[in-house]
Amino acid sequence: MINPLLLEGLSDAIGFVGGALLGFWLGQLLGFNIFAEGYSNASIFGILLVGLGGGAGLHLARAWRRSRLRKKE
Repeated sequence: MINPLLLEGLSDAIGFVGGALLGFWLGQLLGFNIFAEGYSNASIFGILLVGLGGGAGLHLARAWRRSRLRKKE
């Protein structure tokens, strides 16, 4: 059995980083370069996609953990 705190930390980290990467790649596909020089509308929108993706991934990781807890009961 894995330590519950370790599971929480790993799943949060994987969910956040995975979601942020998906947001980044989606932004790249749509032409929003977050590393462009200056703060154009396109780069800010790309940064927004990364943040939203990270938050969504974290939310999904926590929902997954809650569903595992319900199955154990």
